[in-house]
Amino acid sequence: MSMEASWQDLAAGAAVLDLDPDGRPVRPLLLLDLDRLGPPPNDLRPSSTPGAVVVGVTEGDPPATALPYLTCWVAPGEVDDLVGTVGVAPVAATTLAGLLGTGATSTPAALVAESLAYSALQGGAEFRDWLAGTTATGSADTDDPVLVERTGQVLTITLNRPARHNAYSAAMRDALRDALAVARADPELRVELRGAGPSFCSGGDLAEFGRATDPAVAHLVRVTTGAARSLDLLRPRTRVVLHGACVGAGIELAAFAGRVEADDDAWFHLPEVGMGLVPGAGGTASIPARVGRWRTAQLALTRRRLDLGTALAWGLVDAPAR
Repeated sequence: MSMEASWQDLAAGAAVLDLDPDGRPVRPLLLLDLDRLGPPPNDLRPSSTPGAVVVGVTEGDPPATALPYLTCWVAPGEVDDLVGTVGVAPVAATTLAGLLGTGATSTPAALVAESLAYSALQGGAEFRDWLAGTTATGSADTDDPVLVERTGQVLTITLNRPARHNAYSAAMRDALRDALAVARADPELRVELRGAGPSFCSGGDLAEFGRATDPAVAHLVRVTTGAARSLDLLRPRTRVVLHGACVGAGIELAAFAGRVEADDDAWFHLPEVGMGLVPGAGGTASIPARVGRWRTAQLALTRRRLDLGTALAWGLVDAPAR
């Protein structure tokens, strides 16, 4: 499934995907021991063909000249987690690598590309297998999934499903979009986004996963009704205050804000690839804009829980909450 590779292997085309008769990647992951191999040779050229997940393994940061060839880099202690994710969902993992490597030139283009990839994976075997092993059910909910309060020129928007750790449901998405429309209509308003209860947002509501019966329609719904584009347009005047779990959509949406602050108990997680998907709330646009595509891939492919200190060091969070 994975292969320890060299720069010469990359030059010979090792990163080009071979598919089995069912269309699944035969060797979706290449590992490069950067501490042993050193920087790539000067005559090596990056491939323009979407291919395998190429990961540098190093105790420190990779040389800058290696970055064009890498999906991400990890420390030796993170290799097993990454191999496990790619092993469970090789199609989703290689799709993520291709998506992040396209370098979309605008947020709207990145959101459309992400949504198309997400919809394609919704119809795939990896997501179906994950869904078959999931038993999430709904629970008692609030009447108002989003609370909106205006004080002077500040519009405070609060995610309000505390019993579900503010799981991001369709109703919450629609209510958030409507609240952001108020700010878009008044250029003098500043936005402050918070979450009620123990978590800012625990990600997509698992009780709603798998309901979409038509991936093409689901794509149109995502790009038309999602909150990501509104948050991007409001970026200069939006402050987000995070706490507790910031999972999936909980960090993907927050990362669009011009100012991101977090309490000491905040932690961050992108679980989607292990579910046979890619981030679907705008994360492949918002998070690379803050931390780069390599750290975004690292976070998604290792499925590690990022603590506040690391999030601050990376630039995912701007400052501790004041």
